[in-house]
Amino acid sequence: MTKEQIEQVKNNPKYQKLVSERSRFAWTLSIIMLVVYYAFIMTIAFNPEALGTKIGDGVMTIGIPIGIAIIFIAFVLAGIYVRRANGEFDELTREVREELGDIA
Repeated sequence: MTKEQIEQVKNNPKYQKLVSERSRFAWTLSIIMLVVYYAFIMTIAFNPEALGTKIGDGVMTIGIPIGIAIIFIAFVLAGIYVRRANGEFDELTREVREELGDIA
């Protein structure tokens, strides 16, 4: 692609909308994951007894299911991103390509 073609793509309003929405959505999901993860880490650092509380008569503590839940949350957030990317974001990409024709 030439510089003129790149500028034409960058100046397309649908392309700008795609980049803006995709970035905002990715940052939102990233912040959610960081808050969940760092809350867990901060709890380990400053209140380890809370996660060390035993569940029942066995050796399992409450920290184990919470840790598993954090991994599960990461998969769910990734799935949410993929679903939106394969739907809304792919549709916007298709519209941009149609508008720009041969250059995109």
